[in-house]
Amino acid sequence: MDHSATRPPSPTHIGTLLREWRAARRMSQLDLALEAGLSARHLSCVETGKAQASRDTIGRLADTLAMPLRERNALMLAAGYAPSHPETALARPELAQIRQAIDCILRQQEPYPAILLNRHWDVQTTNRAAARVNRFLLGARAGTQRNLLRQMFDPQDLRSAIVNWEEVAGNLIRHMHRVVAGAPTDLVARALLDEVLAYPGVPAGWRVRQLDSAPQPLQTTILQRDGRQLRFFSTITTFGTPRDVTLDELHIECCFPMDEETAELCRELARQDQAPD
Repeated sequence: MDHSATRPPSPTHIGTLLREWRAARRMSQLDLALEAGLSARHLSCVETGKAQASRDTIGRLADTLAMPLRERNALMLAAGYAPSHPETALARPELAQIRQAIDCILRQQEPYPAILLNRHWDVQTTNRAAARVNRFLLGARAGTQRNLLRQMFDPQDLRSAIVNWEEVAGNLIRHMHRVVAGAPTDLVARALLDEVLAYPGVPAGWRVRQLDSAPQPLQTTILQRDGRQLRFFSTITTFGTPRDVTLDELHIECCFPMDEETAELCRELARQDQAPD
């Protein structure tokens, strides 16, 4: 009986991972060895499998390559070691205080939208203001997508309400290209980039990463329905020095009104939400 289909997949060889990450960081083998405090010969032997790297060496290489925690775990596994960082589901008791902090940030953002996202822009949770704004803009179509990028690129979703869509989407594409280039083993992010690029009306030039064009630090989004506009700028909150893979990959996007008309419309939607039926 063939058991090959049930065997767990073999981990990627450490040399393959290191070469992919060196390419992503535009580092030669010598560059990486010097910055990590290793000899070029030893690093070469590690990459070819002729030498076994210690856990400390793997950690120094991961630090030098600025690898996310998930990728550091993959590098440890490829070298034959147990992962260094846990990955705890957000609903677990161990992260109860983190959930309280997230809930506090989301509530404090009222009556303006705030969204908790994972590394692939999947919506984990939102405050009530985000749900209200979505219902105002989309009506019965609100909430059909649970991925922010798909919402922004799907003509049947939030994209239809974005006045400055090309500006917003172009900035997101630049960010996505940077994420994909910076995490060469993240096949989900690469597939998501390919998916949103395939939506109708996406400029062909966006398929190529523009190295001289960085994402804007603050995103301005103008939304409209029935002649009424919402103008927001958004900021990103991340968890500093995370020790858990889950926390390393979460971020909160908070939207702030750019004018009094937007602020008043948000307050109006909140009052309607609180009014008795």
